[in-house]
Amino acid sequence: MYEEIKKSLESSPIIKKGDYDYFVNPITDGIPLMYPEILEEIVEFIKQKAIKENLDLNNIDKIVCVEAMGIHLSTALSLDTRIPFTVIRKREYGLPGEVPVFQETGYSKANLYINYLEAGDKVIIVDDVVSTGGTLTAVVEALKSMDVDVEFTVAIVEKYDGKKIVEEKTGVKVMSLAKLDINDGKIYVEILD
Repeated sequence: MYEEIKKSLESSPIIKKGDYDYFVNPITDGIPLMYPEILEEIVEFIKQKAIKENLDLNNIDKIVCVEAMGIHLSTALSLDTRIPFTVIRKREYGLPGEVPVFQETGYSKANLYINYLEAGDKVIIVDDVVSTGGTLTAVVEALKSMDVDVEFTVAIVEKYDGKKIVEEKTGVKVMSLAKLDINDGKIYVEILD
């Protein structure tokens, strides 16, 4: 199961950003081409994980993703489940209720901005990859401080110790579809079903 995702991840080029090994994949970067089969596998994975976690997606108010690479994943899930989604943006709009969040990753630091979430909203977070845990930790903590109920968190790809870091810092379980390691310039993928 999830063979298209595994093949796609294993064939990803690796580039260096300083000392950080960065893999380039349509799930995490939008290049090379994203095929519908991969999006279908991602949606199926999220729905199956929700069932295993006894989460009724009909009780979810909103899907939350982070710009930019969570957008296509959330779009596919939203179309399938009919749950609306909101994007945590990298740009400030100054809209009423906008909440800034500082995030730090393995290769950047920046502010993100949350809009259109309210106390009591039941959400699932969909992210493309968790590697250092910086972005996902910042987002989960910000949502908690807003009294948003994070019901379910998904990072399609788990790299390094990011998942563990997020879970330890936030107390929120992170579901991941694949664990990816880069050693000696090679990518190793394990599907976590």
